[in-house]
Amino acid sequence: MKRFRNLDDLEHERSIQGVLRWQLERAQQKRLIGTPASVVDNDGSLLKGAPKASLTWLGHASWLVQIAQTSVMIDPVLFARIALTVQRHAGPGLTLAQLPTIDAVLITHNHMDHMDAPSVMALAKQCPWATFVVPEGLRPWFVRHGIERSVELPWWSSTKVGGVKIQAVPSQHWSRRGLLDEDRTHWCGYVIEGDGRRVYHTGDTAYFTGFSQIAARVGAIDAAMLPIGAYEPRWFMRSQHMNPDDAVRAFEDLRATRFVAMHWGTFMLTDEPLDEPPKALARAWKSHGITQANPEIPAIGETLWL
Repeated sequence: MKRFRNLDDLEHERSIQGVLRWQLERAQQKRLIGTPASVVDNDGSLLKGAPKASLTWLGHASWLVQIAQTSVMIDPVLFARIALTVQRHAGPGLTLAQLPTIDAVLITHNHMDHMDAPSVMALAKQCPWATFVVPEGLRPWFVRHGIERSVELPWWSSTKVGGVKIQAVPSQHWSRRGLLDEDRTHWCGYVIEGDGRRVYHTGDTAYFTGFSQIAARVGAIDAAMLPIGAYEPRWFMRSQHMNPDDAVRAFEDLRATRFVAMHWGTFMLTDEPLDEPPKALARAWKSHGITQANPEIPAIGETLWL
């Protein structure tokens, strides 16, 4: 059975021995939780009907993207916990009832903090007309769960939903849903474009040469949603998650106009405090000497207008 690989075909540190080493180090440390991302009130009223083009952060990697009168959810995690044991430290920004009519749901890969089964099933029930767009190899899971309106996209391929074009692009990561299915389905980011606007969501990714390739192949990016959290310990995470300095390097490679931070302050998945990533991002931004506008770090529930 096929196993998928990365563009930068580096060895991942995710062996049982590596996990045990990480957990032993964690047990010997005093972990600081820190302060979660702030949450703003958003009743969703401005996002319904015929909304302006916008990005609304729902926490972690979950976004509502609205372009060309088309509403797209990315990696929705809408409830209080994932996989029964991982508790949110900050709310989801919008509830199911507050969401607008959803036209498409994009899943970047099958890890539970990005492909949350209860959220997927709730959206499929609430919006049975929505198209679910998934990486290569992942559609059978959706079909087994009764979601026939699903489309698999290999890297660099695209589909159209409503007024937008959705293109799957490479990311540097891995996949596993169970004990024996490691890398049996692919992982990706997405570029969404319509009405002359183009936005990019990385999915989970390490820093890799693919950012330059994405810039060369898709054209000017108005806003790049870039992960800045879940990066410690570095020896374990560097092959799968960026730290803030990596994210700034990725932004430079992408030549995007706006840096929009995500993937921090919601779940305590790794060893850095919840509120460390924005501070580290500010330091990295300064050290790179970037003169354009500062990175945007929205609150959960906040809408950024495009």
